[in-house]
Amino acid sequence: MKKQLAVLVSAALQNDLSVSEVTALLEKPKYEHLGDIAFPCFTLAKKYKKAPTIIAEELAQHIQADFIKEVKVEGAYINFYLQQLPIAQQIVTQILAEQNNYGTRNANNATIAIDFSSPNIAKPFSMGHLRSTVIGNALANIAEKMGYHAERINHLGDWGTQFGKLIVAYKLWGNKEAIEANPIAELLKIYVRFHDEAEHNEALNDEARQAFKSLEDGDEEALALWQWFREASLQEFQSIYKLLGVGFDSYNGEAFYNDKMERIVTELEEKQLLVESDGAMVVPLEDMPPCLIKKNDGATLYATRDLAAAVYRQETYKPAKVFYVVGNEQSLHFKQLFTVLKKMGYHWADNYQHIPFGLMLIGGKKMSTRKGKVVLLADVLKEAMDAALRNIEEKNPTLANKEQVAKEVGIGAVIFNDLKNDRMHDIDFDIEQMVTFEGETGPYVQYTYARIQTLLKKGAYIAEEAPITYLDETAWPLIKQLQDFSDYIAKAFNDADPSQIAKYSLQLARSFNKYYAQTKMLSGDDLQQARLAVVNCVAIVLQEGLRLLGIASPEEM
Repeated sequence: MKKQLAVLVSAALQNDLSVSEVTALLEKPKYEHLGDIAFPCFTLAKKYKKAPTIIAEELAQHIQADFIKEVKVEGAYINFYLQQLPIAQQIVTQILAEQNNYGTRNANNATIAIDFSSPNIAKPFSMGHLRSTVIGNALANIAEKMGYHAERINHLGDWGTQFGKLIVAYKLWGNKEAIEANPIAELLKIYVRFHDEAEHNEALNDEARQAFKSLEDGDEEALALWQWFREASLQEFQSIYKLLGVGFDSYNGEAFYNDKMERIVTELEEKQLLVESDGAMVVPLEDMPPCLIKKNDGATLYATRDLAAAVYRQETYKPAKVFYVVGNEQSLHFKQLFTVLKKMGYHWADNYQHIPFGLMLIGGKKMSTRKGKVVLLADVLKEAMDAALRNIEEKNPTLANKEQVAKEVGIGAVIFNDLKNDRMHDIDFDIEQMVTFEGETGPYVQYTYARIQTLLKKGAYIAEEAPITYLDETAWPLIKQLQDFSDYIAKAFNDADPSQIAKYSLQLARSFNKYYAQTKMLSGDDLQQARLAVVNCVAIVLQEGLRLLGIASPEEM
């Protein structure tokens, strides 16, 4: 309706404002009694040299259409009241016809590559890795909803000086049998011990640097240990990804780019971008520190590999966009990376975007692998599933498939707790608060969806694509929210902000529950099917909203 209304307003203004300019100005009134859509006239005052209130009065007289019930002026605002039933018929018919495709857009199947999760090999998959994983997965789902082909890339941290530390630690204190039995826990134990010992023995850090250099030079023993660490870690990671319902198209990590870095170094030299600084090779940059390409011992750095990765991805996927879903603390690194790519003449780097996010905190404090202060994601997911099961036992002890539902609710609770927040905010998590069926939680949205399924069964709802012939006045807020779904998807994608979908889902669930409380749904009369058609549309959109976030929708709870 916004677009149709914008066309009318633009025409009434004799195209002094374009349709897109009018659309951007249209807003939702703060209160329901002020109508469905409002057009503020403040920006026209300077152009027409009149008070906005006078402009509003004059303009309102020239805007009318079949879908507009009434036009009222309130100060500098023109408030439009829409014809509810015909608009509801249009929206309900569309949702019932399109089902889960409702809100889908067409981006001509352009490709977007999304680099996310990217845990470090031989380190535990902690709560600290959750944010990149679930934000990236949601963005990939949202991108596909917008019509893109999403390439999901897990750029594993499988190279770097930490492997030198691990190799030294393993040779000093490693137990082969213990590591084979419980790889991540044992590797973490010796990694933490290395850092404890290195605080008093600087020689250990020198040994670690040398061990990593041996690994880079292809030493057989070092490579064999690295391969072992990598395979053991991946096996554990896969169990986490399976629980979260997350998959990837590529696991090419840092090591994959070892034979692709020399090309970058050579190119930087040929383009006279590389200079020496204290024995290291750097690319000088304006308004930020230089980008380190090679250390004084010849070892490469993250930037070298990320430059190689960017060129490889461009040549392999030819993406329209690339998202790097990496913590806010890496913002400088990505500014340097994109700037160097542009200096190299790669203007496609304008389409490469860092998607930063805040920290996951425990009791207000950051986690640290070096100090052993981590909370394992597997433990959190289990605790959430157990808490969800306790809730189900209390509220619905006869529920079939309780364990499966508890799994979907518990994991959904953890994911939703992250994604309902603006990604730049730090998050302090609380399991019991996450899994409650009330408040701003994933289980609340899931429970609303399940409640509708029960209602549809009790009401013997028959899905039809025929227009509804009746609409409760209390259902109108629901209809307007259903119409807004596509706009929220677009905003979530354009802002790279999945919280838009989470907040929308919460609002829609609240509106349904308000409607349900005010209306006798199973009235047994001719109006029952019309009401159930509306709430079925709510269920379709709630399920799709949860799916975009990577969350299941149990039929019963």
